[in-house]
Amino acid sequence: MSGLETRTVSRDSLFQLAQVQVEQDEEAHKVRVRNLSDGGMMGEGNIRVQRGNRLKIELRNVGTVEGSVAWVQDNRFGIAFDEEIDSQLARKPAGTTSPPDAQTLERSWRYRAPTPPDPTSLRKI
Repeated sequence: MSGLETRTVSRDSLFQLAQVQVEQDEEAHKVRVRNLSDGGMMGEGNIRVQRGNRLKIELRNVGTVEGSVAWVQDNRFGIAFDEEIDSQLARKPAGTTSPPDAQTLERSWRYRAPTPPDPTSLRKI
């Protein structure tokens, strides 16, 4: 990767576990959350995902978040959330879900993941 930072959304480095379930897979996998922002996260673990896979992620103090795999490299992968979250909630001790004050909720819907396509409108190749 280049030394040039191209992201415009701040993200927090952290180390915590999350449960990830790939669409149409019954099993939930434990992954390490390496960094987290309001619009997505980087995960690491022994889980087979491909770019575009739909996921459900269970984050501490946040709950279940849905998103899509944006990139994959070795055992790390990026997830773009469908809806923005308050990523600071995940940093608080477990069970602490007090609402943050209005000044910390400067969210931007500009980085929202696109909605998944309707399966009936896709053509087979």
